[in-house]
Amino acid sequence: MVLCLSAFSSLHAATVDLQRIMVDKVPVEDVRLLDGLVEAVNRSTVSSQASGRIESIYFDIDDYVKRGDVLLKIRDTTQRAAMNSAEAVFQETQARLDGAHSEYDRTKEIYAKKLVAKSKLDQAEAAFKSATARRGAAKAGVEEAQEALAQTTVKAPYSGIVTERHVEIGEMASIGTHLMSGLSLEALRITVEVPQSLMPTVRSGAKMQGVLPDGRLLESKHVTLFPIANSTSHAFKMRLALPEGQHDLYPGMFIKVSVSVGSSEKIVIPLESVAYRSEVTGVYVVDTNGRVSLRHIRLGQRQSEARVEVLSGLRSGESIALDPVRAGVVLKQQGRDGK
Repeated sequence: MVLCLSAFSSLHAATVDLQRIMVDKVPVEDVRLLDGLVEAVNRSTVSSQASGRIESIYFDIDDYVKRGDVLLKIRDTTQRAAMNSAEAVFQETQARLDGAHSEYDRTKEIYAKKLVAKSKLDQAEAAFKSATARRGAAKAGVEEAQEALAQTTVKAPYSGIVTERHVEIGEMASIGTHLMSGLSLEALRITVEVPQSLMPTVRSGAKMQGVLPDGRLLESKHVTLFPIANSTSHAFKMRLALPEGQHDLYPGMFIKVSVSVGSSEKIVIPLESVAYRSEVTGVYVVDTNGRVSLRHIRLGQRQSEARVEVLSGLRSGESIALDPVRAGVVLKQQGRDGK
C-alpha cells in the first residue's frame, strides 16, 4: 500500500510539473499552394570586346568567381602595338604643342612692342590652337588604345557560378564571340504560373510567399505580374523577388508558393510541442486525470516561425504537453507504475 501511494505521488508530481496548453481554434489564413521555379536575376553571357587568340583561361564550369576576377586572357600583341603607337603620336603632338605655345608667347611679346605685324600674331595663335587640338585628338587615341588593351583581359561582371564555357585555349576570338556564361546566387526570384481563377484574388493584393521544404516562409520584397495569359494553360506568369542572401535556394529548384485566399478557424499549436517518433508525427495529450498519451496528428501549413496548423488528430479543448521530451518520460513512468 505504501509503495502504491509513493508511485502515485511521484507520478502526480511529474504530471503537475508538465507544462501544457489547451488547444483551440483560431482564425488563420487559407492558402492555395502553387508550383514555382527559382531563377537567378543576374544571368548573362560575357562576349569578347577584342579580337585575338585565347591565351589563358582561369575558370571552368561550376567554378565560383568573385566580381572582378579575371576569367580569361586574349593575346594582346596587336592592341599593345597600337597602344605604343598612340603614345608615340601623343608625345609628338605634345612636343609640337610646347613649341607652338612658346612661339605664341614670344610673338605676343614682340607684338606688344609693335615690332611685328598683327598677322604674325594671328598665325602664331592659330598654330597654337591647331597644336592643342591635335594633342587632344592624340590623347583620345591613347585612351582608346588603353581601352582596347584592357578588353583583352576579361573580368567577371558580378560574383556567381560559371555555367558554360564557350571557348578553348588557342581558339580565335573576335568582337562578339561568346566566352563564358554565368549566374549570380545573391539575387534570386521565383517564377510561378497563377491560374486564371486566382487572378481576381491576386490582383486584390493577396499575400504571396515562398514555402521552403522545411516549411519556413519567405516574404517577397516585390511581385511582378505579367498581363498576358499563356494561350495553352490560360495561366498568368508572376515573379516574386526574394531578399538577398537566400543560401538555401539555388536556380532551377522547385518551390511552393502560397497564395492567401481567405481565412477560417483552425487548430494551431506551437512547433515545440510536436514530437517526431520514427515516421510518426504526434503530440502528447494530457487528459483530465493527468494521464499522458501520444496522439498521431497530421500537420498543415506553418502559420509563423513558431506555430503550425493541425489538420487532424486534435479537438478543441484538449490539453497537450509543450515539452515532448519530458512528456515522453512521464509516459514511460506511467507504463512502469501501471504494471
